[in-house]
This record gives sequence, structure tokens and C-alpha cells, in this order.
Amino acid sequence: MRGLDDLQLTNIRLEVDQDGIAAVTLNRPAKRNALDLATIDELVDIFATLPRAGIRAAILRANGDHFSAGLDLVEHHQKERSAADFMHVCLRWHEAFNKMEYGGVPIIAVLKGAVVGGGLELASAAHIRVAGPDTYFGLPEGQRGLFTGGGATIRVADLIGKARMIDMMLSGRLYRGQEAVDVGLCQYLVEDAEAKAWEIARAAAQNPPLSNFAICSAISHMQNMSALDAAYAEAVVAGVVNTQEAARERLASFAKGTAAKVKPTG
Repeated sequence: MRGLDDLQLTNIRLEVDQDGIAAVTLNRPAKRNALDLATIDELVDIFATLPRAGIRAAILRANGDHFSAGLDLVEHHQKERSAADFMHVCLRWHEAFNKMEYGGVPIIAVLKGAVVGGGLELASAAHIRVAGPDTYFGLPEGQRGLFTGGGATIRVADLIGKARMIDMMLSGRLYRGQEAVDVGLCQYLVEDAEAKAWEIARAAAQNPPLSNFAICSAISHMQNMSALDAAYAEAVVAGVVNTQEAARERLASFAKGTAAKVKPTG
């Protein structure tokens, strides 16, 4: 089994701090962090490895002024791919983003500048999205004669609804600011997105890993099931998670009155 030190990374930087939080940094700033196939391959490798490496949470961030401008259109143009070739490229994107969404490690995305096309598909595979004031979201595929191929019809449509996604693709509409939060493209809009993302990651890292695994995997799986099957699966997952030793210890603290109270701060 490969470990983090075995990963061969060129387009992405990976760092892990003393708390077991991984910083995954897109590192093609000159290309506005466009996603070529090599970058997608690195995402597959990283997010296949993080859950087995004991990582407690992950920050997905980017160097430069933009999170990601999406598919590397220059590479796509130069490759002159056939329909079958590009279908396999899309399946590789799906593999990467599925490993993110279903891998069980909380992923918090730090968004800035352009989050468009495939960049929005990447962001939508994270569990929490934190946007800075300069962030804008778009799906410009229609204007470029393209169609989404990295899961937007699944994840972005789930976040904002089919009608809004169609509007973005047909008209080139961009979302930013509070409107982006209101429609569901991000959960937070703050001045310092990086600091907020780390705050969330450190809070999530304090949860028992099995609880985080269920939250960051089971919920997405249950959304793909019928209501009847999801209810059964939820009961099974709850049976496992809610009887773990870490839960027993925390419940004992609650019973003794020593656990932190759930109440608003500030």
C-alpha cells in the first residue's frame, strides 16, 4: 500500500501538519490552475491515499489568484481527442472527484478568483466550500461549445438546482458574493477564506474519525438510494457509529455534565 511519501506530484503540493490535516494545493498559477489530465491523475492518487494515511481533514487550496479555471482547454485542443478518448478523460475526472466526496476525510475548499467549469466541479466535490470576496462561479461550457464532463450535472445541479445550472451554461451567468451563498455554491463568504477553512478543518479533526467517515461518505451514498433503502442504511451506519468507543466516552462526559454545551458564541 502506497503512503503519502510515495506519491509523485508535479502539479499539486501536499503538506501535512502536526494535527494530521493535509493541505492539498493546486500549483499551476500561470495556467489559472487549469486541470490537465496529469493534475487529475495526481488528485486520484492523493485522495485515494489520504484516508488510509490517517489524515483527519484536508484543505483544498490553490496558488495564485484563482482557484481553478477548469479544464485545460489548451491541452484539450492540442490533443485532438476522439469522442472515446475524451469519455475516458471524463471518467478519470469522476474517479478523482468520487474519491473526494466518498472517501470519508472532510475536505474544505478555499475558493478565490475563478471557480469556473471544471474548477466548479472540483470545488463541488469538497464537503465544505469557503469563498473569499473575489470569488466568482461560472459554467461557461455553452459559450465554448462544450458540455460539462466532471460531474456538474450531478453535484452542481444538486447544490443549486437544475434550472440555475442550465441558466449558467446557456447564458454564461456568474454568481458571486452573498448570492453565491444563497443559491448554495458555497457555505461561507468571508474576508479571509484560508483562515476560516483552517478553523473548520481543525474543528472537524477533533471529531472521531469514524464519525467523520460516516458524515463524509454515508450521507452522499444515501442520497443515491431510494428513501426506504436510505432509511435502512442510515440505521445500520448509526448502529456502528453511535456505539463506537469514542462515542461512549463522549456520552459519559455529557452524562457527567462535563461536556461542552451546544450554544451560540458571540
